[in-house]
Amino acid sequence: MLRLVWSHAPSSASYINSSRILSHAFFRRVNTHSLDISLGRSITQILCPFYDNSPGLRFRTSCNRAAGVVHFRMASGGEGPGTSSPKPKTFSNRLSKEKSPYLLQHAHNPVDWFPWGQEAFEKAKSEDKPIFLSVGYSTCHWCHVMERESFEDEEIGKILSENFVCIKVDREERPDVDKVYMTFVQATSGGGGWPMSVWLTPELRPFIGGTYFPPRDTGRRPGLKTVLSRILEQWQGNREALESSGVRAIEALTKGTSIAANEGQTPPSGPDVANRCFQQLAHSYDEDYGGFREAPKFPSPVNFTFLLSFWAVNRSTSDGAEALQMALHTLRMMALGGIHDHVAQGFHRYSTDSSWHVPHFEKMLYDQAQLAVAYITAYQVSKEQVFADVARDVLLYVSRDLSDKSGGFYSAEDADSLPTS
Repeated sequence: MLRLVWSHAPSSASYINSSRILSHAFFRRVNTHSLDISLGRSITQILCPFYDNSPGLRFRTSCNRAAGVVHFRMASGGEGPGTSSPKPKTFSNRLSKEKSPYLLQHAHNPVDWFPWGQEAFEKAKSEDKPIFLSVGYSTCHWCHVMERESFEDEEIGKILSENFVCIKVDREERPDVDKVYMTFVQATSGGGGWPMSVWLTPELRPFIGGTYFPPRDTGRRPGLKTVLSRILEQWQGNREALESSGVRAIEALTKGTSIAANEGQTPPSGPDVANRCFQQLAHSYDEDYGGFREAPKFPSPVNFTFLLSFWAVNRSTSDGAEALQMALHTLRMMALGGIHDHVAQGFHRYSTDSSWHVPHFEKMLYDQAQLAVAYITAYQVSKEQVFADVARDVLLYVSRDLSDKSGGFYSAEDADSLPTS
Protein backbone atom coordinates (compact mmCIF):
# COMPACT_ATOMS: atom_id res chain seq x y z
CA MET A 1 0.00 0.00 0.00
CA LEU A 2 1.20 3.52 -0.69
CA ARG A 3 1.85 5.43 2.47
CA LEU A 4 3.21 8.92 3.02
CA VAL A 5 5.62 10.13 5.67
CA TRP A 6 6.30 13.81 6.38
CA SER A 7 9.56 15.74 6.41
CA HIS A 8 10.34 19.43 6.46
CA ALA A 9 12.52 19.59 3.35
CA PRO A 10 12.17 22.84 1.40
CA SER A 11 10.19 22.86 -1.83
CA SER A 12 11.21 24.38 -5.11
CA ALA A 13 7.75 25.99 -5.25
CA SER A 14 8.06 29.64 -4.33
CA TYR A 15 5.78 32.12 -2.61
CA ILE A 16 4.96 35.26 -4.56
CA ASN A 17 3.08 38.46 -3.89
CA SER A 18 0.34 37.66 -6.41
CA SER A 19 -0.73 34.57 -4.50
CA ARG A 20 -0.82 36.54 -1.27
CA ILE A 21 -3.08 39.12 -2.87
CA LEU A 22 -5.47 36.39 -4.03
CA SER A 23 -5.23 34.66 -0.67
CA HIS A 24 -6.34 37.84 1.05
CA ALA A 25 -9.38 37.88 -1.19
CA PHE A 26 -10.34 34.25 -0.69
CA PHE A 27 -9.01 32.90 2.60
CA ARG A 28 -12.05 33.66 4.72
CA ARG A 29 -15.18 31.61 4.59
CA VAL A 30 -17.50 32.29 1.66
CA ASN A 31 -21.16 33.09 2.01
CA THR A 32 -22.19 32.00 -1.47
CA HIS A 33 -25.72 33.26 -0.95
CA SER A 34 -24.44 36.83 -0.93
CA LEU A 35 -22.78 36.54 -4.35
CA ASP A 36 -24.31 38.06 -7.43
CA ILE A 37 -26.04 35.19 -9.25
CA SER A 38 -25.25 36.79 -12.61
CA LEU A 39 -21.58 36.11 -11.90
CA GLY A 40 -22.13 32.36 -12.07
CA ARG A 41 -24.15 32.68 -15.26
CA SER A 42 -21.55 34.79 -17.02
CA ILE A 43 -18.91 32.17 -16.33
CA THR A 44 -20.98 29.10 -17.11
CA GLN A 45 -22.07 30.48 -20.45
CA ILE A 46 -18.58 29.79 -21.74
CA LEU A 47 -19.19 26.05 -21.64
CA CYS A 48 -22.93 25.94 -22.41
CA PRO A 49 -24.73 23.69 -22.92
CA PHE A 50 -22.36 21.29 -21.19
CA TYR A 51 -21.35 23.29 -18.12
CA ASP A 52 -24.75 23.76 -16.51
CA ASN A 53 -25.32 21.17 -13.76
CA SER A 54 -22.51 19.05 -15.14
CA PRO A 55 -21.50 16.22 -12.82
CA GLY A 56 -17.94 16.84 -13.93
CA LEU A 57 -17.97 20.20 -12.18
CA ARG A 58 -19.60 19.00 -8.99
CA PHE A 59 -17.79 15.76 -8.21
CA ARG A 60 -16.68 15.62 -4.61
CA THR A 61 -13.76 13.60 -3.39
CA SER A 62 -11.94 13.31 -0.13
CA CYS A 63 -9.39 15.77 1.14
CA ASN A 64 -6.38 16.05 3.39
CA ARG A 65 -5.71 19.39 5.05
CA ALA A 66 -2.22 18.67 6.35
CA ALA A 67 0.54 20.94 5.06
CA GLY A 68 4.17 20.20 4.36
CA VAL A 69 6.43 18.24 2.09
CA VAL A 70 6.08 14.49 1.81
CA HIS A 71 8.17 11.61 0.63
CA PHE A 72 6.58 8.34 -0.40
CA ARG A 73 7.27 4.68 0.17
CA MET A 74 5.61 1.57 -1.12
CA ALA A 75 5.09 -0.53 1.99
CA SER A 76 4.37 -3.60 -0.11
CA GLY A 77 6.49 -2.84 -3.17
CA GLY A 78 5.31 -1.63 -6.56
CA GLU A 79 5.71 1.58 -8.49
CA GLY A 80 2.65 3.52 -7.47
CA PRO A 81 -1.10 3.62 -7.04
CA GLY A 82 -3.08 1.21 -9.14
CA THR A 83 -0.10 -0.05 -11.16
CA SER A 84 0.96 -3.65 -11.57
CA SER A 85 4.15 -3.02 -13.57
CA PRO A 86 6.26 0.02 -14.47
CA LYS A 87 5.32 1.87 -17.65
CA PRO A 88 8.00 2.95 -20.12
CA LYS A 89 8.88 6.59 -19.47
CA THR A 90 8.56 8.11 -22.93
CA PHE A 91 8.05 11.68 -21.67
CA SER A 92 9.60 13.75 -18.94
CA ASN A 93 8.83 17.24 -17.60
CA ARG A 94 9.96 19.64 -14.87
CA LEU A 95 8.05 17.77 -12.16
CA SER A 96 10.76 15.08 -12.19
CA LYS A 97 12.87 17.51 -10.12
CA GLU A 98 10.24 17.95 -7.41
CA LYS A 99 10.02 16.24 -4.01
CA SER A 100 6.24 15.87 -3.73
CA PRO A 101 5.02 12.32 -4.47
CA TYR A 102 1.95 13.75 -6.19
CA LEU A 103 4.03 15.89 -8.54
CA LEU A 104 6.40 13.00 -9.19
CA GLN A 105 3.44 10.86 -10.25
CA HIS A 106 2.96 13.34 -13.12
CA ALA A 107 6.63 13.70 -14.04
CA HIS A 108 6.30 11.55 -17.15
CA ASN A 109 2.96 12.77 -18.49
CA PRO A 110 2.99 14.06 -22.07
CA VAL A 111 2.09 17.46 -20.60
CA ASP A 112 4.56 20.33 -20.22
CA TRP A 113 3.89 20.65 -16.49
CA PHE A 114 5.41 23.40 -14.35
CA PRO A 115 5.43 23.47 -10.55
CA TRP A 116 3.82 26.52 -8.95
CA GLY A 117 6.39 29.28 -9.24
CA GLN A 118 7.81 32.28 -11.01
CA GLU A 119 9.00 30.39 -14.10
CA ALA A 120 5.46 29.39 -15.01
CA PHE A 121 4.03 32.85 -14.29
CA GLU A 122 6.63 34.58 -16.45
CA LYS A 123 6.02 32.15 -19.31
CA ALA A 124 2.28 32.84 -19.20
CA LYS A 125 2.89 36.60 -19.35
CA SER A 126 5.59 36.51 -22.03
CA GLU A 127 3.59 34.18 -24.30
CA ASP A 128 0.23 35.72 -23.34
CA LYS A 129 -1.34 32.33 -22.59
CA PRO A 130 -3.99 31.31 -20.07
CA ILE A 131 -2.88 29.09 -17.20
CA PHE A 132 -4.32 25.63 -16.57
CA LEU A 133 -3.96 24.92 -12.85
CA SER A 134 -4.48 21.33 -11.70
CA VAL A 135 -4.50 20.65 -7.96
CA GLY A 136 -4.64 17.28 -6.20
CA TYR A 137 -2.79 15.06 -3.77
CA SER A 138 -1.07 11.72 -3.78
CA THR A 139 -3.71 9.49 -2.20
CA CYS A 140 -6.68 10.99 -4.10
CA HIS A 141 -8.49 8.35 -6.19
CA TRP A 142 -10.05 10.66 -8.78
CA CYS A 143 -6.72 12.45 -9.22
CA HIS A 144 -5.29 9.12 -10.36
CA VAL A 145 -8.27 8.56 -12.64
CA MET A 146 -7.92 11.93 -14.35
CA GLU A 147 -4.20 11.36 -14.81
CA ARG A 148 -4.71 7.97 -16.46
CA GLU A 149 -7.58 9.17 -18.63
CA SER A 150 -6.47 12.65 -19.63
CA PHE A 151 -2.94 13.59 -18.62
CA GLU A 152 -1.48 10.40 -20.10
CA ASP A 153 -3.44 11.00 -23.32
CA GLU A 154 -0.98 12.37 -25.91
CA GLU A 155 -3.64 14.25 -27.87
CA ILE A 156 -4.91 16.07 -24.76
CA GLY A 157 -1.34 16.58 -23.60
CA LYS A 158 -0.49 18.31 -26.88
CA ILE A 159 -3.51 20.63 -26.65
CA LEU A 160 -2.59 21.56 -23.09
CA SER A 161 1.11 22.08 -23.76
CA GLU A 162 0.68 24.15 -26.92
CA ASN A 163 -2.12 26.45 -25.76
CA PHE A 164 -1.80 26.77 -21.98
CA VAL A 165 0.85 27.13 -19.33
CA CYS A 166 0.15 24.02 -17.26
CA ILE A 167 0.81 24.13 -13.52
CA LYS A 168 0.48 21.13 -11.21
CA VAL A 169 0.09 21.73 -7.45
CA ASP A 170 0.12 19.29 -4.54
CA ARG A 171 -2.45 20.63 -2.08
CA GLU A 172 -0.57 19.02 0.82
CA GLU A 173 2.51 21.00 -0.16
CA ARG A 174 0.71 24.25 -0.96
CA PRO A 175 -2.56 24.42 1.03
CA ASP A 176 -2.53 28.21 0.59
CA VAL A 177 -2.80 27.96 -3.20
CA ASP A 178 -5.43 25.23 -2.90
CA LYS A 179 -7.54 27.34 -0.52
CA VAL A 180 -7.51 30.35 -2.83
CA TYR A 181 -8.77 28.58 -5.92
CA MET A 182 -11.03 26.05 -4.20
CA THR A 183 -12.97 28.96 -2.74
CA PHE A 184 -13.47 30.26 -6.28
CA VAL A 185 -14.57 26.86 -7.61
CA GLN A 186 -17.05 26.31 -4.78
CA ALA A 187 -18.55 29.77 -5.15
CA THR A 188 -18.96 29.65 -8.93
CA SER A 189 -19.81 26.02 -9.64
CA GLY A 190 -21.74 25.03 -6.52
CA GLY A 191 -19.35 22.25 -5.54
CA GLY A 192 -15.70 21.38 -5.07
CA GLY A 193 -13.23 18.58 -4.65
CA TRP A 194 -10.11 17.06 -6.11
CA PRO A 195 -8.70 16.96 -8.64
CA MET A 196 -9.39 20.66 -8.99
CA SER A 197 -9.14 22.19 -12.46
CA VAL A 198 -8.96 25.97 -12.75
CA TRP A 199 -8.14 28.29 -15.66
CA LEU A 200 -6.40 31.57 -14.84
CA THR A 201 -5.27 34.71 -16.59
CA PRO A 202 -1.49 35.33 -16.69
CA GLU A 203 -2.11 37.58 -13.65
CA LEU A 204 -3.41 34.50 -11.76
CA ARG A 205 -7.05 35.61 -11.76
CA PRO A 206 -9.41 32.60 -12.07
CA PHE A 207 -12.15 32.70 -14.69
CA ILE A 208 -13.30 29.07 -15.02
CA GLY A 209 -13.15 26.26 -12.46
CA GLY A 210 -14.25 22.67 -11.98
CA THR A 211 -13.06 19.36 -10.59
CA TYR A 212 -12.83 16.04 -12.43
CA PHE A 213 -13.42 15.94 -16.19
CA PRO A 214 -13.49 12.78 -18.29
CA PRO A 215 -11.21 12.97 -21.33
CA ARG A 216 -14.07 13.23 -23.83
CA ASP A 217 -17.79 14.01 -23.77
CA THR A 218 -20.01 11.41 -22.13
CA GLY A 219 -23.70 12.26 -22.41
CA ARG A 220 -24.25 15.71 -20.91
CA ARG A 221 -20.89 15.67 -19.14
CA PRO A 222 -18.26 17.69 -21.02
CA GLY A 223 -14.92 16.07 -21.69
CA LEU A 224 -11.67 17.86 -20.97
CA LYS A 225 -10.94 18.10 -24.70
CA THR A 226 -14.22 19.96 -25.27
CA VAL A 227 -13.67 22.24 -22.28
CA LEU A 228 -10.19 23.17 -23.52
CA SER A 229 -11.54 23.90 -27.00
CA ARG A 230 -14.34 26.15 -25.67
CA ILE A 231 -11.97 28.06 -23.39
CA LEU A 232 -9.51 28.64 -26.24
CA GLU A 233 -12.31 29.96 -28.45
CA GLN A 234 -13.34 32.42 -25.75
CA TRP A 235 -9.75 33.40 -24.96
CA GLN A 236 -9.08 34.22 -28.59
CA GLY A 237 -12.43 35.74 -29.54
CA ASN A 238 -13.99 37.07 -26.36
CA ARG A 239 -11.06 37.62 -24.05
CA GLU A 240 -12.20 40.92 -22.55
CA ALA A 241 -15.42 39.37 -21.26
CA LEU A 242 -13.50 36.36 -19.98
CA GLU A 243 -11.01 38.47 -18.05
CA SER A 244 -13.71 40.78 -16.70
CA SER A 245 -15.56 37.76 -15.30
CA GLY A 246 -12.40 36.91 -13.35
CA VAL A 247 -12.23 40.44 -11.96
CA ARG A 248 -15.91 40.35 -10.98
CA ALA A 249 -15.40 36.97 -9.33
CA ILE A 250 -12.66 38.35 -7.12
CA GLU A 251 -14.70 41.44 -6.27
CA ALA A 252 -17.80 39.38 -5.42
CA LEU A 253 -15.86 36.90 -3.32
CA THR A 254 -14.05 39.67 -1.49
CA LYS A 255 -17.38 41.31 -0.70
CA GLY A 256 -19.02 38.02 0.23
CA THR A 257 -16.22 36.99 2.59
CA SER A 258 -15.70 40.36 4.29
CA ILE A 259 -16.43 40.46 7.98
CA ALA A 260 -17.59 43.69 9.56
CA ALA A 261 -18.93 44.47 13.01
CA ASN A 262 -21.15 47.39 13.81
CA GLU A 263 -19.50 49.95 16.05
CA GLY A 264 -20.37 49.32 19.66
CA GLN A 265 -21.94 45.93 18.92
CA THR A 266 -21.22 43.24 21.51
CA PRO A 267 -20.14 39.87 20.09
CA PRO A 268 -22.39 36.92 20.97
CA SER A 269 -21.61 35.06 24.17
CA GLY A 270 -19.99 31.63 24.22
CA PRO A 271 -23.21 29.85 25.24
CA ASP A 272 -25.13 31.61 22.48
CA VAL A 273 -22.61 30.49 19.88
CA ALA A 274 -22.69 26.92 21.24
CA ASN A 275 -26.49 26.85 21.13
CA ARG A 276 -26.49 28.03 17.54
CA CYS A 277 -23.95 25.35 16.57
CA PHE A 278 -26.08 22.71 18.27
CA GLN A 279 -29.21 23.84 16.43
CA GLN A 280 -27.42 23.71 13.09
CA LEU A 281 -26.22 20.15 13.74
CA ALA A 282 -29.65 19.08 15.00
CA HIS A 283 -31.25 20.48 11.85
CA SER A 284 -28.98 18.47 9.53
CA TYR A 285 -28.92 15.28 11.66
CA ASP A 286 -29.87 11.94 10.04
CA GLU A 287 -32.03 10.21 12.66
CA ASP A 288 -31.81 6.82 10.92
CA TYR A 289 -28.09 6.40 10.32
CA GLY A 290 -26.57 9.32 12.17
CA GLY A 291 -24.27 11.88 10.61
CA PHE A 292 -25.02 15.40 9.52
CA ARG A 293 -25.33 15.49 5.76
CA GLU A 294 -26.48 13.51 2.78
CA ALA A 295 -24.15 11.24 0.84
CA PRO A 296 -21.23 11.27 0.58
CA LYS A 297 -20.91 11.17 4.36
CA PHE A 298 -17.70 12.14 6.13
CA PRO A 299 -17.02 11.26 9.79
CA SER A 300 -16.26 14.91 10.79
CA PRO A 301 -14.97 13.96 14.28
CA VAL A 302 -14.99 17.59 15.41
CA ASN A 303 -18.79 17.34 15.51
CA PHE A 304 -18.58 14.57 18.11
CA THR A 305 -16.12 16.56 20.19
CA PHE A 306 -18.49 19.52 20.17
CA LEU A 307 -21.64 17.49 20.92
CA LEU A 308 -20.03 15.62 23.81
CA SER A 309 -18.70 18.89 25.26
CA PHE A 310 -22.09 20.52 24.78
CA TRP A 311 -23.71 17.64 26.67
CA ALA A 312 -21.19 17.97 29.51
CA VAL A 313 -22.19 21.60 30.00
CA ASN A 314 -25.94 21.08 29.41
CA ARG A 315 -26.50 17.53 30.69
CA SER A 316 -29.58 18.47 32.68
CA THR A 317 -31.39 19.91 29.65
CA SER A 318 -33.24 18.28 26.76
CA ASP A 319 -30.78 19.83 24.29
CA GLY A 320 -27.89 18.27 26.18
CA ALA A 321 -29.55 14.84 26.10
CA GLU A 322 -30.21 15.24 22.38
CA ALA A 323 -26.59 16.20 21.72
CA LEU A 324 -25.37 13.06 23.52
CA GLN A 325 -27.83 10.87 21.63
CA MET A 326 -26.75 12.29 18.25
CA ALA A 327 -23.06 11.70 18.98
CA LEU A 328 -23.42 8.17 20.38
CA HIS A 329 -25.87 7.00 17.70
CA THR A 330 -23.63 8.27 14.88
CA LEU A 331 -20.56 6.61 16.39
CA ARG A 332 -22.45 3.30 16.74
CA MET A 333 -23.69 3.38 13.15
CA MET A 334 -20.23 4.22 11.83
CA ALA A 335 -18.72 1.35 13.80
CA LEU A 336 -21.26 -1.08 12.29
CA GLY A 337 -20.95 0.23 8.72
CA GLY A 338 -18.52 -0.35 5.91
CA ILE A 339 -16.73 2.92 6.56
CA HIS A 340 -15.21 0.98 9.47
CA ASP A 341 -12.73 -1.57 8.13
CA HIS A 342 -13.82 -4.77 9.90
CA VAL A 343 -10.94 -6.74 8.40
CA ALA A 344 -7.88 -4.48 8.56
CA GLN A 345 -9.15 -2.05 11.25
CA GLY A 346 -9.33 1.71 11.14
CA PHE A 347 -11.79 3.96 9.32
CA HIS A 348 -12.00 4.84 5.66
CA ARG A 349 -12.13 8.46 4.55
CA TYR A 350 -15.86 8.66 3.84
CA SER A 351 -18.95 6.71 2.87
CA THR A 352 -20.36 7.01 -0.64
CA ASP A 353 -23.91 6.44 0.66
CA SER A 354 -25.98 7.77 3.55
CA SER A 355 -25.90 4.53 5.59
CA TRP A 356 -22.10 4.35 6.07
CA HIS A 357 -22.16 1.14 4.01
CA VAL A 358 -19.94 1.59 0.93
CA PRO A 359 -16.64 3.33 1.71
CA HIS A 360 -14.14 5.25 -0.33
CA PHE A 361 -11.16 3.10 0.58
CA GLU A 362 -8.61 5.81 1.28
CA LYS A 363 -7.55 6.10 4.94
CA MET A 364 -6.18 9.23 6.58
CA LEU A 365 -4.02 9.46 9.70
CA TYR A 366 -5.82 12.55 10.99
CA ASP A 367 -9.18 10.75 10.82
CA GLN A 368 -7.83 7.86 12.88
CA ALA A 369 -6.40 10.24 15.49
CA GLN A 370 -9.61 12.22 15.95
CA LEU A 371 -11.91 9.20 15.81
CA ALA A 372 -9.85 7.37 18.43
CA VAL A 373 -10.37 10.32 20.78
CA ALA A 374 -14.09 10.45 19.94
CA TYR A 375 -14.62 6.76 20.68
CA ILE A 376 -12.58 6.91 23.89
CA THR A 377 -14.65 9.89 25.07
CA ALA A 378 -17.87 8.09 24.12
CA TYR A 379 -16.79 5.12 26.23
CA GLN A 380 -15.92 7.35 29.19
CA VAL A 381 -19.36 8.96 29.00
CA SER A 382 -21.52 5.90 28.29
CA LYS A 383 -19.41 2.97 29.57
CA GLU A 384 -20.54 1.01 26.47
CA GLN A 385 -17.85 -1.55 25.70
CA VAL A 386 -18.32 -1.23 21.94
CA PHE A 387 -16.79 2.25 21.98
CA ALA A 388 -13.68 1.05 23.83
CA ASP A 389 -13.33 -1.86 21.39
CA VAL A 390 -13.49 0.44 18.37
CA ALA A 391 -10.92 2.82 19.89
CA ARG A 392 -8.51 -0.10 20.41
CA ASP A 393 -9.22 -1.21 16.85
CA VAL A 394 -8.24 2.20 15.46
CA LEU A 395 -5.07 2.42 17.53
CA LEU A 396 -4.08 -1.11 16.49
CA TYR A 397 -4.42 -0.14 12.84
CA VAL A 398 -2.31 3.00 13.30
CA SER A 399 0.42 1.21 15.24
CA ARG A 400 0.56 -1.64 12.72
CA ASP A 401 0.03 0.02 9.34
CA LEU A 402 0.62 3.76 9.70
CA SER A 403 3.71 3.73 11.91
CA ASP A 404 7.24 3.98 10.55
CA LYS A 405 10.23 2.26 12.12
CA SER A 406 11.91 5.65 12.54
CA GLY A 407 9.16 6.72 14.94
CA GLY A 408 7.02 8.85 12.65
CA PHE A 409 3.63 8.13 11.13
CA TYR A 410 2.43 7.73 7.56
CA SER A 411 -0.16 10.39 6.73
CA ALA A 412 -2.42 8.30 4.49
CA GLU A 413 -3.09 4.97 2.83
CA ASP A 414 -4.00 5.14 -0.84
CA ALA A 415 -7.37 3.90 -2.09
CA ASP A 416 -5.83 2.72 -5.37
CA SER A 417 -2.78 0.76 -4.29
CA LEU A 418 -2.83 -2.99 -3.77
CA PRO A 419 -0.40 -5.26 -1.90
CA THR A 420 2.04 -6.89 -4.30
CA SER A 421 3.33 -9.52 -1.89
